[in-house]
Amino acid sequence: MEEGRAMSMSTTWDDLVTTALLGTDRRPASPGALLDEAALRTVQRRAALLPGAPRPLPEAAPEDVRPPLPEAARRRLALLLAERAAGPGGSGRRGGGPDLTELLPQWLAAANDHGYRAPAGLLPGLLDAARARSDLRPGALALGGPRALWLARLNPQWRYALRDAPASRAAPAATDTADTGEGVEQLWQEGLFAERVALLTSLRRRDPAAARELLATTWDRERAEDRLMFLDSLRDGLSLADEPFLEGALTDRGRTVRATAAELLSALPASALAARMAERAKACVALDRTAGRPTVVVEAPHECDAGMRRDGVVAKPPAGRGERSWWLGQLVEAAPLGIWCERLGVTGAAEAVALPVADGWRPDLHAAWCRAAVRQEDAEWSRALLGPAASPPEPTGASWLDPAKLLSALPPAERAGWVAEFIAAHGLSEAFRLLGVCAVPWAEPLGRAVVDALDTAREAGGYPWSFSGVMGMAERCLDPDRADLLEALTVLPAGPGDGDAGHGAAGYWAEAYQRLIGTLRLRATMRRELADGS
Repeated sequence: MEEGRAMSMSTTWDDLVTTALLGTDRRPASPGALLDEAALRTVQRRAALLPGAPRPLPEAAPEDVRPPLPEAARRRLALLLAERAAGPGGSGRRGGGPDLTELLPQWLAAANDHGYRAPAGLLPGLLDAARARSDLRPGALALGGPRALWLARLNPQWRYALRDAPASRAAPAATDTADTGEGVEQLWQEGLFAERVALLTSLRRRDPAAARELLATTWDRERAEDRLMFLDSLRDGLSLADEPFLEGALTDRGRTVRATAAELLSALPASALAARMAERAKACVALDRTAGRPTVVVEAPHECDAGMRRDGVVAKPPAGRGERSWWLGQLVEAAPLGIWCERLGVTGAAEAVALPVADGWRPDLHAAWCRAAVRQEDAEWSRALLGPAASPPEPTGASWLDPAKLLSALPPAERAGWVAEFIAAHGLSEAFRLLGVCAVPWAEPLGRAVVDALDTAREAGGYPWSFSGVMGMAERCLDPDRADLLEALTVLPAGPGDGDAGHGAAGYWAEAYQRLIGTLRLRATMRRELADGS
């Protein structure tokens, strides 16, 4: 027995095969020990498990004091996770039923609104789901809470959780075990990269200055790609207090690091970089009153000097783009939007946008203003650049206008109203990306506009698969209370149909609306299940 135990610590499968071939009389092993060892190794090989040295047990999982899910909601989560894990062949939509995998993000958001904790037995499935779909991570990790992070530290496949965990009451970040100054410093100096990112992100949310100072202690020793990731964490809570650190990063040896530092500084209209960019931009754009109607004139830069490059201007344009227009765009988008009313002699953004621009520079100038409005989250300029929703869209060549990005700078209610007006005027063909930036569930005017547009397409003889993207979005985003109002749309018209296959297009539309109604009712049921424990 002792001999067999000794063999199991050092003997390999090849050693066993050699001993069996040569015989135990030529190798120091008893037949019984050899057979025991062979049996053990066979099981290990079949399980694809290599023997390892014993390790100490992990510390006990932390307590999560939040209330548990109601039983019906717990079963619902188990079903949603099982559908996701089944893969394309065995999950998602079955026939005319709802696509359960697409309801998981919404279920997680609702569960977190109620303040529940995830059942311990479902945490591995929840972490696997979030590993496969990054859009699930905020909700999954918030529901998983401190126990999800405890598990993530034990499995390398779940290390993403240490980086992406929200610093909130639902999911304290990786600083839970390092809440003292000494513990934070040790984790920052010795932790894995994902743990360090999580630490910096969590600390930034709680104490922006402390996070910045911690980053400064090792900044010069970090790899360029790590510096970029760490620098990106400063977006949360960005303020003028970060300006000295970011100004120093403008001379970083990494090009992408310099560009990110410049972008962050340009999002601070009162920063010195924004002031420098404002002077450069004003030197390129002016108002000409000599031609009768006031007109904006543009004189793009003739060179990209060292000062411009230091402030984040990329000298080499992308293929097909002229140098001067490329430089102009970068200067204007980094300049504070507040400078243009005085520079152009107008009282607001709408007047500035309405001014004619000479010599074909309008697309370049307005594109830069659009990027500045999104970066500076300026609702007034976004509203002016969007224009009225019912107006004809810009010509095809005006690819500079991206309404979806501009809408993101508007308040949610205004955003939904603008998209509803756009759909009423132009239909659904150009509205898919616009719908994607609207808050869920859709506000009443927007939901009504989508349903009316779908019904118009049905009456025009179209087929529902031409609008499959919008239909799928409607299943997830329409207010569940609209389900009963849609019932009439599932009724086939009386009289002879368009063919033998269930009234042709009308039959397909009825099926599509039945699926939509079924999904809305399921969402209403899920909402009630979660509310039962409140």
